[in-house]
Amino acid sequence: MREKTINLKKTESLLKELLPEAISTLNDDRINSISITDVDCKKGKYDAIVYFDGSDYDNAELKIIRELLKKASSRIKAHCLNATGWYKCPDFKFVADNNIEKSKRIEKLFEELSSMLFFCFFDWKNKSTVFSKFF
Repeated sequence: MREKTINLKKTESLLKELLPEAISTLNDDRINSISITDVDCKKGKYDAIVYFDGSDYDNAELKIIRELLKKASSRIKAHCLNATGWYKCPDFKFVADNNIEKSKRIEKLFEELSSMLFFCFFDWKNKSTVFSKFF
């Protein structure tokens, strides 16, 4: 994977700040409180994948939210252009970020494993394998 340039990282950082502000100005209550978790700009800044927290929604709601954000992308772009003074704003593709949900599942698995952890050693004196709970 190729390392991103400093300018591209600055653009992503700036968009992470501007996008929630732009989305909160929209009149639709279904999308104006969505939290943006990450922005991934492609080389040349022509396209940007915008990740939002979709852990509270089911698949049908996520589809509606993506459609609403796609319809509102021209207003979001206009807000970003006015705030930055750029002559061009990237095209946004909105994607539900499920990494938060995955990390919660992984943490839950670690908790379950830690409660069941055993270690095994060989007792040379009795020539047997001993299992003991790890604390």
